[in-house]
Amino acid sequence: MKRTQEVKRSENEERKGNLYVAFELGNTKWKLAFSDGEKVRYVSIVARGLKQLGEEVEKAKKRFRLVEGVRVLSCYEAGRDGFWLHRWLVSEAIENRVVDSSSIEVNRRKRRAKTDRLDAGKLVEMLRRYEGGEKRVWSVVRVPSLEEEDGRQLNREWEALNRERTIHRNRILSLLIQQGIYETNPSRKSFLKEMDEMRTWDGQKLSGDLKERLVREYERLWKVEEQRKELAGEREEKVEEGVVEGTQKVKQLRKLYGVGKISSWMLVMELFRWRRFKNRQEVGAIAGLAPTPYDSGGGQREQGISKAGSWRVRATSVELAWAWLRFQGRSKMSRWFVKRFGMGGGRMRRIGIVALARRLLVALWRYLEFGVVPEGARLRKGAAA
Repeated sequence: MKRTQEVKRSENEERKGNLYVAFELGNTKWKLAFSDGEKVRYVSIVARGLKQLGEEVEKAKKRFRLVEGVRVLSCYEAGRDGFWLHRWLVSEAIENRVVDSSSIEVNRRKRRAKTDRLDAGKLVEMLRRYEGGEKRVWSVVRVPSLEEEDGRQLNREWEALNRERTIHRNRILSLLIQQGIYETNPSRKSFLKEMDEMRTWDGQKLSGDLKERLVREYERLWKVEEQRKELAGEREEKVEEGVVEGTQKVKQLRKLYGVGKISSWMLVMELFRWRRFKNRQEVGAIAGLAPTPYDSGGGQREQGISKAGSWRVRATSVELAWAWLRFQGRSKMSRWFVKRFGMGGGRMRRIGIVALARRLLVALWRYLEFGVVPEGARLRKGAAA
């Protein structure tokens, strides 16, 4: 009887396949997990050591005996490092995925082990599953181009300045309240003159050091105010000149009553300029305005909106919904809100305004993409329907 002998693969034989790489990014070191789909190899490198990273990729190809020109697939979690690493990987012919951290599945045990090694290993395994066809294993972030990312800087600087203005105003007011002074407005240009006339709870003038501190805080406040004016002017110049992609959409949104200069710029630069949507469900989901029902066994309840999208877009949409009720009271959406929630209390109206914000955001998307004016909405004079 003939016996079939098993022929072992030669140690030098090269194999076809993919090389999977997962990054666990840190401030001082990066943890890398390499896999050929069967085995996993872990390596630590210096953070941002791109030369060493390239060398480790080549070593991994040899270690797994992969053929020359094999596909290299990588991933890392979206975070502080932004998208520069993604762009470098793409320039090196590495197919990279930037992953939404909140979409990564985790162990539900009360106490679970967590290390960079375990996280990298989890990522590389999910990357292999994703590339194998399990597209819902996580959410991949849409990476903006350099121009699209740059277009968001003005709006985000505006947000930072608004926060700083609030900090300076509150600090001035708090210092004065500690002395028993309540009726004042630090935003007035006459504030420094008024400060000379201020009296503490016992009728005394402000002490020297306190007064000097208030002067310096006031100067910082007005420096912020000046920068806000400069940013507002720069924004309007870009809209008028039309040199920045998306400014036509900004102008189109401003044709609607209730949509102002700040909200129109923010919605376009943060959302409508670079995101593409297939349907209204995707529009609501990107703003985190999608419902999250809980229906398991005999228990059924509504958990509210998911809040899984852009908080900037969500906050602006809610503010815009209140403005829409004021300036577009005869529109179909406003009449729906009044009929459904208008007779309810404050809590009911707050719930209803979120629903209106979702409807309004979808309506604005249709208006920009397909030219469909929201039913019953008024356009500003001189704006074509």
